[in-house]
Amino acid sequence: MQTDSVLYILLAAIVALVLVLFQYKYRTKRKGKLHYGLSLLRFIAVFGILLLLLNPKFEHRILSTEKTNLVLLMDNSSSIQGVEGDKFKTIVSQLKASQSSLLDRFNLATYTFGNNLNEGDSITLEESNTNIFKALDGINTIYGKLNTVVVLFTDGNQTIGEDYEYYGKKQNLPIYPVVLGDTTTYEDIRVVGVNSNKYAFLNNKYPLEIFVSYEGKKAVSSELQLLINNKLAHKEIVSLSATNNAKTINTQIIANSVGVKNIRVQLSPLANEKNIANNEKQLALEVLDEKTNVAIISNILHPDIGALKKIVESNEQRSASIYRPNVEVAQLASVDLYILYQPDASFDGIYKQIASRKSNYFTIGGTHTDWEFLEKTHNGIDLESGYPNQEVFADDNPGFSKFDISDYSFNGFPPLETDLGPIIILSPHESLLDMSSKGIAMGSPLLTVMEEDDVKSALLLGENIWKWRMHAYKEEGSFKDFDAFWGKLFLYLNTNTGKNRFSVDVNSIYNNSNNAIIQATYFDEAFRLDPNATIKLKIKDTSLNSIQELPMLLKGNYFEADLRNLEPGTYNFSATVEKENLSKSGSFTILDFDVEKQFTSSNYKKLNRLADNTEGELFFPEEIDSLINTLSTAQRYVPTQKSKLNVVPLIDFKIVLGIIILALALEWFIRKYNGLT
Repeated sequence: MQTDSVLYILLAAIVALVLVLFQYKYRTKRKGKLHYGLSLLRFIAVFGILLLLLNPKFEHRILSTEKTNLVLLMDNSSSIQGVEGDKFKTIVSQLKASQSSLLDRFNLATYTFGNNLNEGDSITLEESNTNIFKALDGINTIYGKLNTVVVLFTDGNQTIGEDYEYYGKKQNLPIYPVVLGDTTTYEDIRVVGVNSNKYAFLNNKYPLEIFVSYEGKKAVSSELQLLINNKLAHKEIVSLSATNNAKTINTQIIANSVGVKNIRVQLSPLANEKNIANNEKQLALEVLDEKTNVAIISNILHPDIGALKKIVESNEQRSASIYRPNVEVAQLASVDLYILYQPDASFDGIYKQIASRKSNYFTIGGTHTDWEFLEKTHNGIDLESGYPNQEVFADDNPGFSKFDISDYSFNGFPPLETDLGPIIILSPHESLLDMSSKGIAMGSPLLTVMEEDDVKSALLLGENIWKWRMHAYKEEGSFKDFDAFWGKLFLYLNTNTGKNRFSVDVNSIYNNSNNAIIQATYFDEAFRLDPNATIKLKIKDTSLNSIQELPMLLKGNYFEADLRNLEPGTYNFSATVEKENLSKSGSFTILDFDVEKQFTSSNYKKLNRLADNTEGELFFPEEIDSLINTLSTAQRYVPTQKSKLNVVPLIDFKIVLGIIILALALEWFIRKYNGLT
C-alpha cells in the first residue's frame, strides 16, 4: 500500500475519533461501560464509512508453479495387433508406473486416435483407419498456445488424411514418436489405386488408370491382370526396381454389354512377399445404353438428308434412320428425337404423334416447305411466306446461354436458301444464329431453340446444310468441330427438362462397411424438399436371404442410411417413400477389405523426419526408459514458477459494509433498550 493511502487512513481514523468524542464526550457527561461501548460502535461505523469513501487498494501476490503438458497420443487402429498390440499395452503400463517421476514435471493427458481423436486411454486396437494428421491437428488446436510436449505411439502408416510429415513443419509442439510394429523392410509390390469413371456408355471404350508401387532392393517383375466380372480383359508384365519403384498403367476397355461391371486388378505375388493383401483392388463401373435413336423424316430427296445422317452418326451413341411422312406409327416407337426436313401437309400425322408423346424435335425449312402448315403446327410463330428464293447468311449470337457455343463460329460460311420473309416468335425461345442478307441484319433468327410444356424444339429456316459441312471440311480439314456443334444441339434436344422427385445415390461396391452409406433426395409435387417425408429402406442379404428394414434419416437437404453394421457380402435394396408411389431399387457389394493390412512394416523413417521437423526425438519400444529419462531431465520442460500480483480495492470487501451495518444496528438497539435518545 502506498504512503499517501496510509496517511489518508490515519486521517480517517482521527476524524472518526473526533466525531465520536464530540458526541459522547462533549455533548454528554455520562460515563461508564455502556458509554464506552456505544462510543466504540459509533467509531467503527464512522471509520468504516470513511474507509469506503477513500477506497484504498490492497496488493496480494500469488506464487504458482506451471508444469509442461505431456500428451500421450496413442494409435488405436487395427494395424497394431498380435505381439505388437501386447507390446504397446506393456509400454503404456510402464509409462503409468513411472507417473510419479513424470508428475513432478508434467501434467499428463492421454488421447487415442484412429479415424478421429478421442480423449482417454481406452485401447481397443479396433479402429479401421489411421489419421495421424487429424490427431496432431486436434492436439495442436487444444494445446498449441501452451507449453506442451507430445509422445506419439504409432507405426507411422497413415491410411486417410493429409500427409502428416509436412504438417510437422507448422506444428507448434515438439513430438517424440515411439515406433510400433516391425521395422524390418520386406519386399512388397502393391496396387496403390485404380482410377475409373463411374459410368460408361455401351460400345464405347472406358479408361482405367492403375498405380503400382514396389518396396525392395532388387529388380522384380509381376504379372498384372485386369478382370471384368471374373473374365480376363487385360494383362501385362510390370517390371520395377529400387530406383524405378512406381509405375502407372493406362488401358482402355470396350463396354460391350449393359450393366454393372465388377473390376478386379491383381498382381501376382513376389517369391518372398510377406503381405499379399495389398496386391489386389476392386471397384465397379456401370455401363449404360444411352444410344439416341434419331428419325430423319423427309418427303423429298436432298443432299441435306445425307449430311444430317452423317452429322447424327458422327457420335457412336447416336443412330439415324430415314423415313417418309407416311411411315407406320409403330416404326417410330423407339425414336428419341425427330428431325423434320421441309415439312408439308403430309407431316400432319407425324406432328400429332410428337404432340401425344411430348417428344422433342428439330424442324428444318427451305424452298420446299409449306410455311402455312408449319405455322399451324408451331404455336406462337408468325411467318410471312410467298417471297422469292433468297440467300441468307448466319450471324453468331454470343448471348446464347442454353449451352456453350463459344468455341465455334459460322462467320464466312456460305449462305442457305429460303423463300421465307420476316418471322416473329412469341413463345419462349433463344436464337443460336441470326439471319442476315447482303450484309444487312434482318432481325430474325436463322436457328433458334424453343421450350414449351416440357417439350424442346429447334427451328432452322434455310436449306443446304451440306454446303456448310463441306466448307467446314475445306477450312478445318475435318468434320469433327462442325459435327460437334450440332451434337451439342442434339444433346440439348434429347435431354428431358423434368426433375426426378425421388433419387437414390448408392455405390455398387464399398471397400468396407465403414464407408457403406446410402443417400436419397425427395421433393414434393412442387419440387420443394419435404423434410417430413418418411423413407423406408429394405436391405436383403443375398447369401442368407435375411431382410432388415430401417428408416432413412434427414441430414441437411438429403436423407441418409448408415449401413456400417452390415457384414461383407452382396445385398439388394429398395427405398420407398411412404404414402407415395415412388421407389428405387438396386444392389451393392461390401468387400472384406481392411486398409490397415496393406502395410507390412512401420514407417519409422517418416516418423523420424516428423521428429526432426518439430525438434523432437525418435524412440523405439526398447528405449522407453530413455524416453522417460529424456523428458525428466530436459531443461526446456522444467516447471516454472510464476508470480501474480492482485490489486484489490477495499470496496470489493463486502464484509466491511456488513460490519458498518452491524455496528450501527447494535448502537441503535442498545440505545433504545436503555432509553437513550
